[in-house]
Amino acid sequence: MDKPLLVSHHRPSAADHPPEGQRRFRLTIEYDGTAYCGWQRQINGPSVQETLEQALCTLTQERVSVTGSSRTDAGVHALGLCAHFDSATRIPAQKLAFALNTLLPPDIRVRESGLAPEGFHARYSACGKLYRYAFYNARHDCAIGRQYAAHIPLPMDERLMDEEAQALLGTHDFAAFAASGSVAKSTVRTIVGARVTREGERVTLCVMGDGFLYNMVRIIAGTLAEIGTGKRAPGAIARAIETGDRLALGQTAPARGLTLVRVFYEGDEIEPLPARDGA
Repeated sequence: MDKPLLVSHHRPSAADHPPEGQRRFRLTIEYDGTAYCGWQRQINGPSVQETLEQALCTLTQERVSVTGSSRTDAGVHALGLCAHFDSATRIPAQKLAFALNTLLPPDIRVRESGLAPEGFHARYSACGKLYRYAFYNARHDCAIGRQYAAHIPLPMDERLMDEEAQALLGTHDFAAFAASGSVAKSTVRTIVGARVTREGERVTLCVMGDGFLYNMVRIIAGTLAEIGTGKRAPGAIARAIETGDRLALGQTAPARGLTLVRVFYEGDEIEPLPARDGA
């Protein structure tokens, strides 16, 4: 997979350009979502976006609004969420990460900072995302790392789960995979990769596509977990795609097992998913 498989259909508008006298900065952010009510600002608790904006306001002495590529839910983590903001600051773009990390709590880190390319918008310019969902498959839950994986005490058949996940591939109407409250204009998405692997007691789902509906990956993960433990018959994903029936799928998996690994933009190389066992 040495060429991009995902293409942005976004056409730049006025919102994709900073106001006169300002520059647009691009950030790559890693965070542990355990203590936050999600990425987006909310009145019911601290968010990653709000925490980052407070640090930027302190650093630039400006009122700064940050736009993220994704709106992760409470308890969901990120290794490579992309964001942008506009500012008149003259701080060198590549030095922003170092300065911000002195102001941010230890569970949020800016991994990279720089100037955004012309017409860049963190959300609308994105053409794909890679998510990872992790299960800790053992009789007893772990003490260390428990906030990054959902505990499944029953034996899981990861090969069966991987076979089931292949039904996701292609362009489909994933209406059955959207949780209530989704406001997406279209429920059609393209999935270009899905893989379930095991390493010891850790079973991991990786799924990559041009976009995902509200709670879509967690619904996929919950369904695969039920299939892998024998609680649900194989073929559920294909049936749900065909019928649009949410009841054909499993429960929504807990937020703590989900991590946004990377956001792709046009021109990015698409990294290969883990190889299937025996491949």
